[in-house]
Amino acid sequence: MTYRKGIILAAVSVAAIAVMGNAPTGGAEIGKAAPTFSLTDSNGKSVSLADFKGKIVVLEWTNDGCPFVKGHYQGGMQAFQKKYTKKDVVWLSIISSAPGQQGYADGERANGLSKSRAAKPTYVLLDPDGDVGHMYDAKTTPQMFVIDKKGVLRYDGAIDAAYSPSPAKQKSSEQYFSKALDAVIAGKEVKLAKTRPYGCSVKYKK
Repeated sequence: MTYRKGIILAAVSVAAIAVMGNAPTGGAEIGKAAPTFSLTDSNGKSVSLADFKGKIVVLEWTNDGCPFVKGHYQGGMQAFQKKYTKKDVVWLSIISSAPGQQGYADGERANGLSKSRAAKPTYVLLDPDGDVGHMYDAKTTPQMFVIDKKGVLRYDGAIDAAYSPSPAKQKSSEQYFSKALDAVIAGKEVKLAKTRPYGCSVKYKK
């Protein structure tokens, strides 16, 4: 293989992994009530968005096989989870990967991932049929949503401006998600309420 061909193949490989989602077109709209849903968590419990009325809720779409998610779980995502759940924010990690697809997890595997990565979400929710993912038009992993105490969607998009799987770049880039969440906690307007998410495509049922 020539040097030039090697560069071209490497570029194609990166392009195949990195997905920058388009603006959401589903039922979740900034400034409007977040779509309600119920899912089974990793311990077999039914969890509904309505259970958290009066609380700020974070939705995190995740896939442990995605290089971008792996980058964030080298400490950054867990730090956010610990920081904000201590502030009484409900953190829901959602797995919409279908059986046989990258990142699919049943309850046992999801609990094992949380333990091995020292993850601290409030719940890990299983969405193997992709119903809730499609409801929110989740396109990438990770993709972040913030819902305020009134149940209104206040943020939808990327966790940061890195657009890279590199943990160093992720941590040093502008932090879209945490700025939005801090504003919601403070009762302030979110200045940048929608950003273009990046990462791996959500591995929905085909």
